[in-house]
Amino acid sequence: MTIQTYKDLIVWRRSLDLVITVYELIEKLPSSEIYCLSSQMKRSAISIPSNIAEGRRRGSRKDFHKFLLIAYSSGAELETQIEIAKRLPFSKNLDYTKVDQLILEVMKMLNKMLSVLRS
Repeated sequence: MTIQTYKDLIVWRRSLDLVITVYELIEKLPSSEIYCLSSQMKRSAISIPSNIAEGRRRGSRKDFHKFLLIAYSSGAELETQIEIAKRLPFSKNLDYTKVDQLILEVMKMLNKMLSVLRS
């Protein structure tokens, strides 16, 4: 399969799945978190596919690498925010399995792409 656009990238598609999963998780958080942790988690999650798309559209290998690095950093932010949520008493009973699986998958793909672009 030839990659014509960022929409052909599996990592972009899986990161969209991650965004949806984060939104589903956030719906289960208390409304008191809507402007704090929930907001940060949404921003971090949305940043991942957005930066993949922007970097791919820029056209150069150097720019693509730069924006993949930003996406990877946003993934690290999201991982941290999820860990914070797990430790808070109001979210102890939430199921993090799907979000953990997707973030791990996306981060591994981004890490591999970054290492290939570095060489």
